[in-house]
Amino acid sequence: MQSPRHRLLSRLFPAAALALALAALGGCGDDGAATESNPSPPANGELVTVEPGGDTICSRGTPYRFFAFGGDPKRLVLDFEGGGACWNELTCSIAGAIFSEEAPTQAQVEATVADPDLGGIYKLDDPANPLMGWSLVHIPYCTGDIHWGNATHQYTDDITINHRGSKNVSAVLDWVAARYPDPDTIFVTGCSAGAYGAVGYASWVAERWPNAQVRVLADSGAGIITDTFFADSFPNWNALPTIETYLPGLGDVPLADLSIEDLYIQTAKAYPNMRIGQYNTTFDRDQTFYYTAMGGGSDWSDRMHATVAAIAAEAPNFRYYLAPGQIHCITPYRFFYDRQTGPAGAPIEFSTWLDELINGSSPPPSVACDGDACLTDPICDACAASAAPTDGPVCRWCEGWPLE
Repeated sequence: MQSPRHRLLSRLFPAAALALALAALGGCGDDGAATESNPSPPANGELVTVEPGGDTICSRGTPYRFFAFGGDPKRLVLDFEGGGACWNELTCSIAGAIFSEEAPTQAQVEATVADPDLGGIYKLDDPANPLMGWSLVHIPYCTGDIHWGNATHQYTDDITINHRGSKNVSAVLDWVAARYPDPDTIFVTGCSAGAYGAVGYASWVAERWPNAQVRVLADSGAGIITDTFFADSFPNWNALPTIETYLPGLGDVPLADLSIEDLYIQTAKAYPNMRIGQYNTTFDRDQTFYYTAMGGGSDWSDRMHATVAAIAAEAPNFRYYLAPGQIHCITPYRFFYDRQTGPAGAPIEFSTWLDELINGSSPPPSVACDGDACLTDPICDACAASAAPTDGPVCRWCEGWPLE
């Protein structure tokens, strides 16, 4: 079980890292009723906290809110927050330990901005960031349904969860569309559960902004699941209508046969001008944990490699970057700028690869560590040499590394 501090960091790190950028770039605001009569995006460098009300809600009934940071209105990031998920009495009984049951507040975001391990894509003033100067909308996650649900489910007399991720995301997209009607490029991303938000709503974004170039990065969202997981979770979440809204073929696949692989492939085929990328580490500690919790075995890594290869074979606009080690996610962390892997003697930096995926004239080749190179992670090696080898939002993922 994670410590309270680790749980807080794991829930809030995307918003916290965003605030790191804000601390350097601008002030904070509040999107009140006055803006609704004359909607406009936040000013350059301004953070706006939005509570949309209406049908939006978090898992335990608390209000939902999201954050928008003003930048270039023609270049927009839609960033889905990560976390865990719950789908039955057992997992939902410990929901607070595996995902945030409330949306973060401004105060919570500001309370974590000093952490030196955070940054990543949220360093919007860094020339090395492919997203420097972009507008960014951060979409918190508090519903335990990988952002896809539209149901309230009573698991026991004492446990009722509002799986209303779809309602929350719909409200965010409505707000964004009113203020960013014609962006040139939209980068849709998220790590962990946010990765499934990104790929699950990529079709929604493409339909809402048909003239925009849409680029997607699913950070640590390989979607390796057991044969029964969708059949176990989707009815409780009422999730299928969300992902099949613009991909009706998904609804023709029995839940027992449906996979995240199908979602990637059908999205890529339906929108051939979209670029879709996926990042994973070879032994991702969090993804293997959830695969085991679903009833899976020890084959997560092998299945992950097979899955990305299968998607790439079916979808020419799909790319992947497979790094060594077991750290979960890359986009929220400062090592986003340091991670590199690939052919011996010619490693490719992840930030450079992502820049090409988003901004390049053509998508980059897929990149993967190979053989023993997957068993050596400089990030975890640095953690092991530090005074607190398994402390903090990055090094905590290195516990038990290297694998025996």
